[in-house]
Amino acid sequence: MSRLAAKFEELSKNGRKALIPFITAGDPNPNFTVPMMHAMVKAGADIIELGVPFSDPMADGPVIQRASERALAHKMSLRRTLAMAIEFRKTDSATPLVLMGYLNPIEAMGYEDFANAAQRAEVDGILTVDLPPEEGEECGALLKARGIDPIFLLAPNSSAERIKKMGEIGAGYLYYVSLKGVTGAGHLNAADVAQKLKEIRANAILPVGIGFGVKDAATAKIVAALGDGVVIGSALISRIEANLDNPERAKNEIVEMLAAMRQAMDN
Repeated sequence: MSRLAAKFEELSKNGRKALIPFITAGDPNPNFTVPMMHAMVKAGADIIELGVPFSDPMADGPVIQRASERALAHKMSLRRTLAMAIEFRKTDSATPLVLMGYLNPIEAMGYEDFANAAQRAEVDGILTVDLPPEEGEECGALLKARGIDPIFLLAPNSSAERIKKMGEIGAGYLYYVSLKGVTGAGHLNAADVAQKLKEIRANAILPVGIGFGVKDAATAKIVAALGDGVVIGSALISRIEANLDNPERAKNEIVEMLAAMRQAMDN
């Protein structure tokens, strides 16, 4: 059983939902990332999504786009992101770690080389935003053979057939994009999410993490009541951007925000 599957099983048995924060590797600087990952775990994070910086992050709104730009200015890459995963694993062998990014850097490395490198880094899941399930079987098979879960995005307009396909070739969890648009855009409609979750659960058995519209503890509480996990990204990276002159303050504000979410979700 993968770390992701074991984590969701453990949480389900305890009547809890997964708190899944996202940060971009190397933002605001490479020395910030691994200590921030450990701090997020202490604040109550169950799973970490680590963004691989990319020059054209088409699914991301301005906040995460700028995070990628800052990271790339520090010469961040897919290989350096994997090195951070290795560093994180030196003192945390339990927390599931998901790399989230785009296909181009993976193709540049080569599917098999990437899968081997991700295995060495003890990464648990790979979420490739622009890799549709129709084209994801080759890469997905290489990852699964190495105990790594390929994770796919579901949208509000995903058909039942597409949900079924992602549930079959995916693993770990499905990431439901709770609104149309890019990360950090719009406001989450709980009734719409609840309706779509019924369709997803009717066609796939994987846990469902919900993201793209979570901004604070109150939203996290609403989302936790609907899905199996709550993904928070832009709201955290906004704290980094607001404190570029003081990364330690950014870390403290992120920890405070996650702790408040954890409490709201558990209550």
